[in-house]
Amino acid sequence: MTSQTPILYGVPFSQPVRAVMWLMIYKRMPFKMILINPGSSGDNGSRNPAYLARNPGGTIPCMEEPDTGFVLSEAHAIMCYLARKHHWYDVYPEDLQQCAAVDWYLHYHHRNVRDASGLVAPRIRKDLNIREATQQAAKATLTRALQTLETGWLTQSRYLTGDQLTLADMAAYVEIGQLQPQFTNIYDFEPFPNVRRWLADMTLIDGHDDVHVVLAELGDISTEPPSIDTIRNANKRALKVLQERIATF
Repeated sequence: MTSQTPILYGVPFSQPVRAVMWLMIYKRMPFKMILINPGSSGDNGSRNPAYLARNPGGTIPCMEEPDTGFVLSEAHAIMCYLARKHHWYDVYPEDLQQCAAVDWYLHYHHRNVRDASGLVAPRIRKDLNIREATQQAAKATLTRALQTLETGWLTQSRYLTGDQLTLADMAAYVEIGQLQPQFTNIYDFEPFPNVRRWLADMTLIDGHDDVHVVLAELGDISTEPPSIDTIRNANKRALKVLQERIATF
């Protein structure tokens, strides 16, 4: 690690954090991760005044470049910035129209595919008392989004915007993939053969297993929610694996 090594603030369980982690691992870019507890005002919380001074929105992930002092939040903004800065044109094309296709998905993602987390949160955070109607609305939104991917983006190409992996696929997978049987097991993908094929392809992408240790540790939550200790330990285990992988770069 050097003074130029970027710092990523967040927790591995966070879907947007995983997207940024995956990109950096895939491109073999060293980074330091500092665990930030979302919603907490404690010393390592996203609502702590020190963190809010860095990131007024109080969200994760947040990235900081120590050598320049530059700070950036929001996963898609971070991913696009890194790809432009380091000329990662394989995942964020230099061609204007191909790049726009990736941006198209990244903008579509919010309030569509992102609602996959609306199925996870009620099982993880019982204290939030998320209404049943809200949960059903999230499931309906996700189902419509999956149908759009099934009959649209994934009908003519291997990945979302073509035959090459891009930021769009990483952003989408961390949301959709978390629901698979080998992870939380809380959604039936049987009606979506193109999506299932794409999910299988994404598990073969370098860094997939490292980034998803937290979900493998958490396991099936379809019938019983995990304890706070289980979640905490899963994040710690994921951070350890992440550090071991980064050390090989």
